[in-house]
Amino acid sequence: MKAVFYQSIGPELARYDVDVDGVALTRRDAVTTPGANVQYVWPHPSKKYLYVVSSDGGPGTIPGTKHVASAFRIDPASGALTPHGATAALPSRPVHCSLDRSGEYLLTAYNYPSNITVHRLKPDGTIGDLVAPREKLDAGIFAHQVLTTPGNKTAIMVTRGNNPEANKLEDPGALKVYGFKEGVLSNVASIQRGNGIGFGPRHFDIHPSKPWLFLSVERQSELHVYRLNDDGTLPRDAMFIKNALADRTNLGHTQMAGAIQIHPNGRFVYMTNRNSGTEEIGGRKVFKGGENNVAVFAIDPATGEPTLIQNIEARTVHLRTFAIDPTGRLLIAASILPMAMRDGDTVPAALVLYRIGADGRLEFARKYDVDTGRFMQFWTGIVTLP
Repeated sequence: MKAVFYQSIGPELARYDVDVDGVALTRRDAVTTPGANVQYVWPHPSKKYLYVVSSDGGPGTIPGTKHVASAFRIDPASGALTPHGATAALPSRPVHCSLDRSGEYLLTAYNYPSNITVHRLKPDGTIGDLVAPREKLDAGIFAHQVLTTPGNKTAIMVTRGNNPEANKLEDPGALKVYGFKEGVLSNVASIQRGNGIGFGPRHFDIHPSKPWLFLSVERQSELHVYRLNDDGTLPRDAMFIKNALADRTNLGHTQMAGAIQIHPNGRFVYMTNRNSGTEEIGGRKVFKGGENNVAVFAIDPATGEPTLIQNIEARTVHLRTFAIDPTGRLLIAASILPMAMRDGDTVPAALVLYRIGADGRLEFARKYDVDTGRFMQFWTGIVTLP
């Protein structure tokens, strides 16, 4: 089983060979994606194709003017990428994409304005036409992820909401549940804690064998666990709500939970805590402080209850993405930008490699500093070759 690691910096998508036993990466080559900077990437279930959404917009509310989805063919021996078919224009800056369980549709989420689209994929894996929803969809506020559920009957889009500002009230967060049939979406439910105030979800992952959905709640630095209904819908309330921080006093405006992924064996779940807040000292913006680490939870196999067993330091600032190799022995985390520190030093962006133990805990192995130039290290992932 050969795994390939991909990394995006701006419009470039680089390929690395992965040495799991040696806990090392070897860079091989890179392709440049159309439409400017890579925002998110998703492999086809067959592992023959890779789908990329890109934009010249940026995080937050920078809209941009060029937004596209593109497909790449994956070389089955090496993982090298070659463009595959025409690009598809997108209506605004995409923030996430995924394929449905059948590999026949590309779903894309947009954060500003909050929106979702579905493109049909042609039999050869190239991107086809848009599929219209059955009705005007409730897209919430600041969408951040969309996935179909096991059974492929529903899709769930995470809408984060926004923190309050000086002259602006908080925007509520929610999970938007849609019916999904032959690519057609329809409104089903909006799931919120209370009225959505104090609830800012970001990403979720679904357990490989149990009907449990694990949700990273960004604005509250929490892990929530829901039981999935048989029809792919969600109950109103979470089964469990857990703190993800090593020190809860760090919770604040710039402290955020990030990406989340369940271990392939289903016994552990990993989530990043990230903070890149700054303050000005001597005319220089420097890191203000807070947590940058990977939170590790053990999952009770009978109930799904997670227990926080470790927070391991990132050794860099703002881990936006991470990936776990398919054997479950290696976790690779990526920070987004370099950060100036109070002592005058600058911590570079990095790829941080951890060994995963049999008990799920992480052990730091090595760190590769990354020169992001004028761009961001925005997405990383591992794909197993067919």
